[in-house]
Amino acid sequence: MRAAASVRRGKSNGRPKWADVFLAALSDTSNVAAAARAALIDVSTAYSRRRQDHEFYRAWQTALCEGYDNLEMELLCRLRTGEVKPAAGAKKGTRSFDNATAFRLLAVHRDATTRERAQRNHTTAEEIRAAIDRKVDELRRRVTEAKAQHEASTRAAAILPKPQEPA
Repeated sequence: MRAAASVRRGKSNGRPKWADVFLAALSDTSNVAAAARAALIDVSTAYSRRRQDHEFYRAWQTALCEGYDNLEMELLCRLRTGEVKPAAGAKKGTRSFDNATAFRLLAVHRDATTRERAQRNHTTAEEIRAAIDRKVDELRRRVTEAKAQHEASTRAAAILPKPQEPA
């Protein structure tokens, strides 16, 4: 059955039919093995296709990026509201805010999703560098302005007579 799934082709994009199912599941789960199970293929089939087909690779990266965006939204929701877990011997559950595993997972994939977002937005390395340079220049301008104001107020204090204390 799995061999047959890898041979059938999609209607317009030339990809196997399993590819769309795989990409949708990857977007939902951010898990390659789970996506392969959903598409009824072996994980090695997906990785092989990714190596051979640039468009599939791009779609894979987009699906992963979307999956991690979804995970981030779920994590933010959990951070704000917590999770209700049953307490031992209690009638009601207690609200828990333990998200260490989700944070580690996001940290592992942060670089890949950042690169994918930049590609999706057609942002080049030069544009990113220029944006950083603009921010640095703005910070320098603010620091220079603050120093000038401080120096001006120091000079003004030295020039102006000090108020006399009433006798």
